[in-house]
Amino acid sequence: MGIISRFKDIMASNINALMDKWEDPEKMIDQYLRNLEKDLNQIKSETASVMAEEKASKRRLDDCEAEIAKMDEYARKAVTSGDDAAAKSFLSRKADLTSQRDLLQQQYTLACENSIKMKEMHDKVVTDISALKSKRDQLKAKIKVAETQKKINNLTGAGSAVGNMSKFDEMEEKINRKLDEADAMATLNGVTDTSSSLDALTAKYDDGAKATAVDDELAALKASMGLSATEGEGGTN
Repeated sequence: MGIISRFKDIMASNINALMDKWEDPEKMIDQYLRNLEKDLNQIKSETASVMAEEKASKRRLDDCEAEIAKMDEYARKAVTSGDDAAAKSFLSRKADLTSQRDLLQQQYTLACENSIKMKEMHDKVVTDISALKSKRDQLKAKIKVAETQKKINNLTGAGSAVGNMSKFDEMEEKINRKLDEADAMATLNGVTDTSSSLDALTAKYDDGAKATAVDDELAALKASMGLSATEGEGGTN
């Protein structure tokens, strides 16, 4: 059987060592999985044949041994009966059956060995398939993370929406600063204008107070001179 002849190669294969050498693990895993699944299908098919052959070999061996025992019994009876010729015939047949039994025993032993090998290969291939699928899932998860990271990197790039928003925020900050500076200047200008107006009003009322003081001093002077407050108004005569 073809798969039996590959027993050593299949059992000696090391999935982890192979994956370490693969330049493109994802691609090679898919290809190797297809090969293993093909082997597994063949193993299952041939295992059924091996098991059937094992049963058939055991049945033929049992039948042969039963026939040998029968010939031995007949030979004994013939000897007991004093029929040596018949005894020889039975013993001759027993010898032929004994030779056949040896061959049947070899066939049965081989069938048993093949059955064991098929079971070992089946378990090995199933384990390898499971390991490869697990590795493939890990690779896919890593690829998905890498693709997501790439998208994030693209979004945060110079020409991205996030990048544009960042630039817009900077521009808005500059505009707000200019508005704040303009408001500050307007406030300062308002304080200056108020100060100027206040100075004008102060000067006005200071002049009025000065005029009043002069008038009061004039009236006092006239009173000291015995003149009325109205005398002398209009200038010198």
